[in-house]
Amino acid sequence: MLYDVLIFGGGVAGVSCALILGSAKKKEFVTDKKIGIIAHQKASMLQDALFNNAYGIAPGTLGSEILETSLNNLAVTYSHIDQILSEKVIAVEKQNDLFLVTTNKDSYQTKMIVVATNSSNTFNIEGLMEYVIPHQKSIVSKNRIQLINTDHKVTDNIYVAGTLAGWRSQLSIAAGSGAAVASDILVEWNNGNETHAHDSIRK
Repeated sequence: MLYDVLIFGGGVAGVSCALILGSAKKKEFVTDKKIGIIAHQKASMLQDALFNNAYGIAPGTLGSEILETSLNNLAVTYSHIDQILSEKVIAVEKQNDLFLVTTNKDSYQTKMIVVATNSSNTFNIEGLMEYVIPHQKSIVSKNRIQLINTDHKVTDNIYVAGTLAGWRSQLSIAAGSGAAVASDILVEWNNGNETHAHDSIRK
């Protein structure tokens, strides 16, 4: 299976990125794109979260609920996006113009990757460790990490989103980071021309 983009992480940033890419499916430059998300969630920071201060989310919502409902919503609304569940990425290898992504269960080829796992120092994806630095906005004692990036771009065809991109741990920030990456990918697919993915009741 060859993907145009594979997203690593089924948390806020990863699913937000997938939702934006999914919503653009009717655009001419997106219709033939193969998109996947590897949604290993066991280490998600959402597992113990309680939200009272996140825009658009009802106060009292549990992070564990969001983890489940967000992937369900993605599956229902944008069923063309492959959800690869219960697999964890362990290695990324550059092979000419493609990446070979190896998980604990399988392997995949993709033209582009978005790394949207959390900023825990247990991050250990072979092939990406050279980009790891201490998190620039986290408390030093928490020993968080991030990937070196410029406006979410690590290097050609590698993006990072969420806390692993160096952002603070807030749901709204992570969601915006994932959406920003998706928007930049859409621009790339549109030959560098500015584009958006908006839905409207007027259309």
